[in-house]
Amino acid sequence: MIGFVRGIIADKQEDNVLIDVNGIGINVNISGRTAEILPRVGQETQIYTYTCVREDAFLLYGFLTKDDLNIFKQLISVNGIGPKGGLAILSVLTPDDLRFAILSGDAKAIAKAPGIGAKTAERVILELRDKVSIQETGIGQEMTAYESSEENISVRNDVVEALVALGYGQSEALKAVKQVANYESMDIEELLKAALKKMF
Repeated sequence: MIGFVRGIIADKQEDNVLIDVNGIGINVNISGRTAEILPRVGQETQIYTYTCVREDAFLLYGFLTKDDLNIFKQLISVNGIGPKGGLAILSVLTPDDLRFAILSGDAKAIAKAPGIGAKTAERVILELRDKVSIQETGIGQEMTAYESSEENISVRNDVVEALVALGYGQSEALKAVKQVANYESMDIEELLKAALKKMF
């Protein structure tokens, strides 16, 4: 199938981009976030693609990075999530934010996507929790030793719960904690203060 498309952007809409590839216009379905990041009409771009072949259609779904494409493939493996649903989720969440939402059980963040209800969001979390990891986000590659300590895990969880109690989302709170440098040596109060600074 088609792995990527490279050419000049002939037209761009919120959910679709028309790419001129040597005089042939190729329609590619995209997320709203991808539409915002794409270059202007008349400029060159390269988009990684997922090919969907149906009886009545041959559709391409496009992504600016392989990470976007890979998380999209994971999303559409979930029962009840089709390509449109996958794009809808990636319109409101970056791949990293989606992984944080899955790992922290933040169904509300996923359900913000148009057409994605609470039950579907919970299904995404249930089916993908074992397929994503914090290491994929590029944040906290050094976490292995820290996570192996039950005491550190307890401190981290207490801080996440405290942030949620203050009104932050679970995935937002978890992400902030993960971004704190040297947090393995901090107590709850120190980690909470440091995590709050990451919120701004």
